[in-house]
Amino acid sequence: MKIVIFGIGAMGCLFGARLSTVCDIQMVGVWPEQRKWLQGNPLSLIDEDGYLTKYQLKVNDRPDLNNDFALILTKSRNTSYVAQFIKNALKPHGIAITLQNGLGNVELLEQQVPDRAMVGVTTMGATLEGAGIVRGGGLGVTYLGTRPDLDDRMQALAEVFNRCGLETQTESDIQALVWGKLAINAAINPLTALLRIPNGVLLQSAWTRQIMAEAARETALVAAEQGIILPFADVLAACETVALKTANNRSSMLQDVFRGVETEIEVICGAVVREGQRLGVPTPNNLMLYNLIKALEISASERIEA
Repeated sequence: MKIVIFGIGAMGCLFGARLSTVCDIQMVGVWPEQRKWLQGNPLSLIDEDGYLTKYQLKVNDRPDLNNDFALILTKSRNTSYVAQFIKNALKPHGIAITLQNGLGNVELLEQQVPDRAMVGVTTMGATLEGAGIVRGGGLGVTYLGTRPDLDDRMQALAEVFNRCGLETQTESDIQALVWGKLAINAAINPLTALLRIPNGVLLQSAWTRQIMAEAARETALVAAEQGIILPFADVLAACETVALKTANNRSSMLQDVFRGVETEIEVICGAVVREGQRLGVPTPNNLMLYNLIKALEISASERIEA
């Protein structure tokens, strides 16, 4: 099986390293420093037990042709850029799968490969600790969306994931999982970025737990208005379970803030707010978190320029 992975950050490297043990993997990334490092050095992957394994990965800034699958693990801000390469990177019946955070990514892919763009959800976590060094941030399950005409191929991909230690299932009702992860991201990511703390510290304060609960419950209400029921009965308990399991992990939004780059707040809290406005569901806490992160992005960029 030939797979191209778009994204050479923490999650892209985590999946690329594991999958490289069982199939032909090419990594594609736009981050010059990381790409240069990985072209000349092996990736160091530190697992949850502290064990380090090195992987030599094939990394470039453009994809090879004739891939069976494309996995998109870039930040959402780069999805439009990635989409322009998808059609030529895939075989005529190849499938593109977004495992990114937030909403709106698959629609951009569908513009290039109609009927061959799918959504997946992963609860894996990873942190980039330096050029070419990734630390796993908690074991989790990956879910690959499927439908009858693509089921055989999606099942084959899930089997490959499982063979390399990435616990994976296919799921026909993927939107419930997408919105479940969105609720968790909305509760955890902005707060960790604003307070500059690892995920687990959120559980130590009644104030942060209250904000988490309100952001997650708003997201659940927006989903319910569309007939989407989240895959857990207690949304706050689900958020706190993820925060506990990934206690030492720095969220992707916090990592973006440390790097002084644009976050994914638009496709997380911003998406909740926009869908809430469309459906008439109030989302004041998501709006507050959205505004604070946008203000933080501006102040961070000004400090860097100064």
